[in-house]
Amino acid sequence: MNKRVVITGMGVVAPNGVGKKNFLNAIKKGKSGIKFIPELKELNFGCQIGGIPDIDNSAYNNLLNKYSLSSTSSTIKYAVIAGLEAWKDAGYTIPDYDSKDVDYNKGIIIGSGAGSICFIGSRIVPLVNKGLSKKLRSTTAEYAMHSGSSAALSGILALGNQITANSSACATGTEAIIMGYDRIKSGKAKAMLVGGTEVYSPYSWIGYDVLRVLTRKYNDNPLKASRPMSASANGFVPGAGAGVLIIEDLETALKRNARIYAEITGTHINSGGQRNNGSMTAPNPDGVQRCIKQAIKSAGIKPQKIDYISGHLTSTMADPIEIKNWTKALKREKSDFPYINSLKSMTGHCIGAAGTIETISAVLEMYHNFIYPCINCEDLHPEIAKIIDKNRIPQKIINNIDLNYVAKASFGFGDVNSCLILKKIS
Repeated sequence: MNKRVVITGMGVVAPNGVGKKNFLNAIKKGKSGIKFIPELKELNFGCQIGGIPDIDNSAYNNLLNKYSLSSTSSTIKYAVIAGLEAWKDAGYTIPDYDSKDVDYNKGIIIGSGAGSICFIGSRIVPLVNKGLSKKLRSTTAEYAMHSGSSAALSGILALGNQITANSSACATGTEAIIMGYDRIKSGKAKAMLVGGTEVYSPYSWIGYDVLRVLTRKYNDNPLKASRPMSASANGFVPGAGAGVLIIEDLETALKRNARIYAEITGTHINSGGQRNNGSMTAPNPDGVQRCIKQAIKSAGIKPQKIDYISGHLTSTMADPIEIKNWTKALKREKSDFPYINSLKSMTGHCIGAAGTIETISAVLEMYHNFIYPCINCEDLHPEIAKIIDKNRIPQKIINNIDLNYVAKASFGFGDVNSCLILKKIS
C-alpha cells in the first residue's frame, strides 16, 4: 500500500500559548514565553530562565480529573491536553466514559526526551530513599512509565492500534510524526495521534546546565535570551510543553469531510553514526544533509520547490553549521535560499516536544498564509550572513504569502536526524 497521509487535527501546549488559537495569536505577534524561574536560582543553576506552559485554565482539566489524572506528572498532563484538543480539532468525539467500543484503526505515538522525570525525581526517589515507599500510590508505575502519555490518551479515547512512545532526544517529536506516517502509509492504521511532550524539571534541565549549553547571560532579561542565528547567542533556553497532531489517510479524511491542514509528502530518519565531526552532542554534517535530501526525494520534488524551512536552530554555536548544511543539501544560498526561522526564539527548546510544536507552527503558517517573525536575531551571526541573505530570515511577520512546500527538520543528541516535507492542500 502507498496511502497519502494528511494532517486533520492539532493540539498545542506551549510556553507562549496553550491551545491552538492562543498559540497562533502568539506566534503572529512574536510573543515570547520565556520567564525567570525562581526555583532555578535557589538551586544555583547557571541558567535561571525557561519556558513553562500555564495549563491552569485549560478546557480539558475536567477530563484530567474525570480520568484520575489530576495528580499525574505534567509530562502526561501536557500530552493529554494537547491530544484531546487535536482529537476534537479533527472533528472526532470523545467516547463515553463507560463505552465498551474500541477503535482498532487508530493508535498513538507520543514521545519524550526525559519522560516523567519530574514525578520520579520529586515523588518516587525521596520516598524510596527515606524508606517510605508505602506512601506511594498504586498509580506510581503508570505515572512514571515513558509511554504513560500514550497510554493515558488511549484510555480516554479507547484506541486499539499501536500505543507506544519514542525517545530520540531533540528529534523525538518529528520522529514520532514520521513513525505514525509510516504506519498509515503502509495501511496498518487509518489514523494516528502523534507528537511529543516534555516537562519542566530541574532533574532533566540540570544535564544541559552542567554541559554549559544553556544561556547564562540573560537571567535578568528572559525575553531576549533565546537568540537563534544571532551573533550574541549564548546557549539555548530550556522549554516545556507538548504538541500532538492527528494524521490520517486521505481517503478516510475525505470520506468524513474533514478539514485538511496539509499533506505530509516526504520523510526521512537517520543517524550520522557519531563520525566525521559528529559526536554524542554534535551532528555529522553528512548525516544531516543526507536526511534532508532523502526527505525531499521521497516527496518527489526538487529542492527548488521548498518555500520555507522551520529550522531546528537552537541559539547555540550549532546554528551556523545547520544553515550551512541546509545550503549544501538544497544547493541554494544567498537570495535563492528559502525563508527560514526558529520557533525557539519564542518558546525556548522544548526538547522532545520541540519538533511537534514547531511542525504545528509551520502547518499554521502554511494554512493561514503567513511567516512568523524570528525574534532576537537582529544581529545575524556573521557566518550565516555570509551564505544566506538576511531578508530570508523574517524579523517581522510576513502576511499573504503562499507556502506550497515546507521542510521541517530536527537534530538531536546521539547524532540523530528527522526531516519531513509538508505540502499545501489546494
